[in-house]
Amino acid sequence: MSQNNPNQGKLIVFSAPSGSGKTTIVRHLLQQEALNLAFSISATSRDKRGEEEHAKDYYFLSADDFKQNIKDDRFLEWEEVYHNNFYGTLKTEVERLWALGKNVIFDIDVSGGLRIKKKFPEETIAIFVKPPSIDELKIRLKKRKTESEDKIKMRVAKASAELATAPLFDVIIENDNLEKALIEAEQLVGDFVKA
Repeated sequence: MSQNNPNQGKLIVFSAPSGSGKTTIVRHLLQQEALNLAFSISATSRDKRGEEEHAKDYYFLSADDFKQNIKDDRFLEWEEVYHNNFYGTLKTEVERLWALGKNVIFDIDVSGGLRIKKKFPEETIAIFVKPPSIDELKIRLKKRKTESEDKIKMRVAKASAELATAPLFDVIIENDNLEKALIEAEQLVGDFVKA
């Protein structure tokens, strides 16, 4: 991937603990045509959940395929989130969206978001979405009804570590009021893509 290509779009990274509302914010921004955004579909080795579709929600790869792609240096960033449970961004995905003349938006974990920012410091805005509290996060995760109690405990424990990384991001949006968070995100991204 070439850096500083004058035709490439901007990179907009949204990271947050699970349940902070980043996906809701990203979906809202994708509907704002003036921002010219396209969603970077992540690759993962985890199983599909519910109605998820390959190449729409994620690129679903086996753990072995994922490891082979790592060896072949096909990822812009990747992480083993839990044992044999990988997530990452394929370089070809970003190149595909840039070729369409789009700005690329990511809904990505904290370490992945910071890795993209480090690789493309000028082209990237890294935004951290902060939940009002850990207690509120637990409530939101339970409301989803997609994961076991153990998995929720694991996510909450991980959230505390992720919250500590917030100052490393360019901007922090506190999502205690969704309407306010959406307006703030739209303004931030709008200013960044026009700069």
